[in-house]
Amino acid sequence: MYRLGVIPGDGIGPEVLEQALEVLEEASRRHGFAYRVHRFPFGADHYLETGELLSDSDLEEIRNLDALLLGALGDPRLERGLLERGLLGRLHRELDLYVNVRPVKVYSERLCPLRGRGAHEVDLVILRENTEDAYAGLGGFLRKGTPEEVATAESVFTRRGVERVLRHAFEMARSRPRHQLTLVDKSSLIPAHDLWQRAFVEVGREYPDVKTATIDVDAAIAWLVRTPEWFDVIVTTPMLGDVLMALGSQLQGGVGLAASASLNPGQVSLFEPIHGSAPKLAGTGSANPIGAILAVRMMLEELGEETAAACLDSAVRQVLNDPTVFDSSPGAARRTREYGERVLQAIRQSSDSFQEAARS
Repeated sequence: MYRLGVIPGDGIGPEVLEQALEVLEEASRRHGFAYRVHRFPFGADHYLETGELLSDSDLEEIRNLDALLLGALGDPRLERGLLERGLLGRLHRELDLYVNVRPVKVYSERLCPLRGRGAHEVDLVILRENTEDAYAGLGGFLRKGTPEEVATAESVFTRRGVERVLRHAFEMARSRPRHQLTLVDKSSLIPAHDLWQRAFVEVGREYPDVKTATIDVDAAIAWLVRTPEWFDVIVTTPMLGDVLMALGSQLQGGVGLAASASLNPGQVSLFEPIHGSAPKLAGTGSANPIGAILAVRMMLEELGEETAAACLDSAVRQVLNDPTVFDSSPGAARRTREYGERVLQAIRQSSDSFQEAARS
C-alpha cells in the first residue's frame, strides 16, 4: 500500500493531474498494486486564503509518504517565484531531494524538431544536482532600488553534494545499455567547477565499466542539437542543468511531453511535469496531460513497479504515434481529457501482454 501525496497546485496543474491519477488508478488495477492518496492544498489559492505556504506539520506528514506528485506551481497574483522558492524550494531542501532527473526521449519522430531524428537518436537522461549552486539561496541586495544597486548570488558546491549526485549518475549509466556518462560543466572559466572535474575522475575509478567524457556546456548545447545520439547520461550542475533540460524537452516534442523527478533515493521523492502552471490555459481543458502521465511513470519506476511503468510508457508511445494526434503542445486543440482517455485505452490494450511477458 503506497502512501502518495498529491499537490494539484495552480493553473493547469489540477487538470493534468486529474488525468494522470486516472491513469495511475488503471495501472494499479491491472498490475496489482495498491495506494492511498493524501491531497494537499498548497498553492496560490491556499496562500492567499491562509498566508501559509507549507506548515511544519504538513512537512512532517510528507516525510512519511512514499512519493509526492505535483501538478504545477505559479500564479500571476503573487510575487514572481514566491511559490517556487517558498514551497518547492523548501521541499527540495527539507526532504534533501538532491538529484533531479529528466529523461529526454522521442516517442514519435514527427514530434521531434530535428529532421530525421527519432527514438534511436534521442534517448538520453539528464541529471543535475538539485540543492546547491545559486539555488542554495546565498546572496542578497545592497542599496536596492537605487542607481547604485548591487545584487549578489553565490554558487556553492560541496564535495558531499557533488559526489553523491555523481554516484547516482554512474549507477544510472551502468544500468543503461550504452554505459556512457558525460559530465557537462564550465570549468574552463569557472574555477569552482574544478571540484566537479576532480570528483568525476575519482568516483569514476569505482565504475570501470562506464565510459566517461567531459565537455563544456557550450559544446554540449551544440552537440545536443547536431548529434543528440552521442549522449546517453549527462550529469551537471543545477544552473547548467536547467538550461540543458529546457533544450531536452524541446527535442522530445515540447514541454507538454516532459516529466521530472527530484529524488532522495529510498526516501520520499517528488514527481512532476515541467510545463509550469500556464494560467492562461487554466480551465480551458486544452493542456496536454502527457507530461503529468509520464511523471506517474517515473514514480512507478522509482517505487519498483517496473512492469506498470513500462506499460504506461508503451501506452504513451502508442498514443503519440497515432496519426490523428496532430499537436502535443500545451495549447493544442485536442482536449486534456481526450489525451487521458487515449492513454487509458492504450493501457487496457497493452497491459495483458506486459503481464504475460513479466510472467515469462
